[in-house]
Amino acid sequence: MDWDEFARWGAEAAAFGADYHKTLRDRPVRPDVRPGEAAALLEAAPPEAGEGMEAIWEDFLRVVPERLTHWQHPRFFAYFPANAAPPSMLAEMLVTVMAPQCMLWQTSPVATEMEGVMVQWLRQAVGLPEGWSGVIQDSASSATLSAVLTMRERATGWSGNREGLSGKGSLRIYSSGQAHSSIDRACWVAGIGQENLVKLPDVGAPSYGVDAAALRAAIAADRAAGHVPAGIIAITGGTGIGAWDDLSAVGAVAREEGLYLHLDAAWGGAAMICPEIRDAMWPGVEACDSIVFNPHKWLGAQFDCSVQFLKDPRQQIDTLKIEPEYLRTSGSEVVNYSEWTIPLGRRFRALKLWFMLRYYGLEGLRARIRNHVAWSGEVCEALRAQGFEIVTEPILSLFTFRGPGDDAAQQALVDAINADGRIYVTQGMFAGRKVVRFQVGQFDCTRDDVMMAADVIREISERM
Repeated sequence: MDWDEFARWGAEAAAFGADYHKTLRDRPVRPDVRPGEAAALLEAAPPEAGEGMEAIWEDFLRVVPERLTHWQHPRFFAYFPANAAPPSMLAEMLVTVMAPQCMLWQTSPVATEMEGVMVQWLRQAVGLPEGWSGVIQDSASSATLSAVLTMRERATGWSGNREGLSGKGSLRIYSSGQAHSSIDRACWVAGIGQENLVKLPDVGAPSYGVDAAALRAAIAADRAAGHVPAGIIAITGGTGIGAWDDLSAVGAVAREEGLYLHLDAAWGGAAMICPEIRDAMWPGVEACDSIVFNPHKWLGAQFDCSVQFLKDPRQQIDTLKIEPEYLRTSGSEVVNYSEWTIPLGRRFRALKLWFMLRYYGLEGLRARIRNHVAWSGEVCEALRAQGFEIVTEPILSLFTFRGPGDDAAQQALVDAINADGRIYVTQGMFAGRKVVRFQVGQFDCTRDDVMMAADVIREISERM
């Protein structure tokens, strides 16, 4: 492909993108397809000879859009959003065109330096103190794994990487039972083990945060039993129901026990750009050693883009840095972010943050988050008035509810809603019961999009 042809098809792709987004409301959020249907439309073997873009493009239009779950649909109320604001998309297009590999300062100086500045912009936006730094990771799972590995090395006197874990004792990590499954996986991968992730009870409504007294007692019991407490993982905006920990209380335990404290704020952290939300949910956040939040969830940055703030990055660097001669930077003191993360290869993720933050400004982003929180509360009240049981009240823009019947009936309701196609929700479990989980967060949704959900849910429930 020559560059004139590239320009032609690039324009075609941009035109498709604009039309796709302008017509998303006309599509079902989730496609009505059977497993294997898409694969059956693809050739079983690769072509021996090349094909023209006309044929490839025609097949793209035939195969892909109608068999895609539309994460950018304004009536996507499932999971958490993976938003992609237009300025962020443009930045990603430019990154794709330039295709840098940003593992070291010398391999992409502007990418490294912009990353440092964007972390500082976001640090200020969420109200963290001066002196914190950080790094852009691919996902919260990677940031949490990095934090757990740091806990492991710190607890073993920085010997685990070198010597392995044999003879180091049973390292223990503590979290709320509302914590995300990525924390379980981090303990698996770090060699700590599922049985050494101690999940603690919560204090109930309204926050469902971890019981700090139970946390303190569990640590004391583990020390008495000869275990080695290594770290605590707190949450702001848990995936199931939005649970959030009292960071002042958890931070006090971490400080008293000398434990590393990581905060998983993958979803809820974005809302901390709103001072009134931060004042309600984040007092004591400065006690944390590591914090992760995903601008790709609620701030409009194209997936993937996860920011990990670090109070003292040296601890994570000491855990992850490995520097063969071919990765050394000669003659200068520079930051090489590949030493802060597990992958060596790194994408230029800072560019989309720069575009997005400049285009919308913090006030524009705050307005969206405040709208989503308010609209979620309105849908909750509409469903309550219609006779649905509100199981957990809104936390930020997330709540859970149940319709008539047993757990099987709740799953049937979710399946019927999603098969209808006008909105998309997911199921969850809370206190041993199945619930319907509803969150508002798609970047371009309107109040009409959100309030339509109450009508769709009522209509389908009555039909069933």
